[in-house]
Amino acid sequence: MAITKTIVDDQIEVVTEFKKIQVRTATIIKEGGVELSRSFSRRVISSVFSTYDGSSWTHTDTDMSSESTELQGIANVVWTDEVVAAQKTENEKSLDPSL
Repeated sequence: MAITKTIVDDQIEVVTEFKKIQVRTATIIKEGGVELSRSFSRRVISSVFSTYDGSSWTHTDTDMSSESTELQGIANVVWTDEVVAAQKTENEKSLDPSL
């Protein structure tokens, strides 16, 4: 009997006012069509990442090109210019202790 391993994003949620995409991925092991095990991992995808070098901010939009077309489509709908701007502002507040 053949053993197969399948990896699937089985739960996708859009959370917070910054429209973060929360993804639960299931890894399913089957033998002869019978499920032997299922394990889960989670990750959160934010629209933008920010760094501060002590004098200026760098904001980098998240590259979704390696994600599934489903996740790309969700990001395209929920990550509006307003949402991205709000995330940049929040990142600056949370990463700069002087703010």
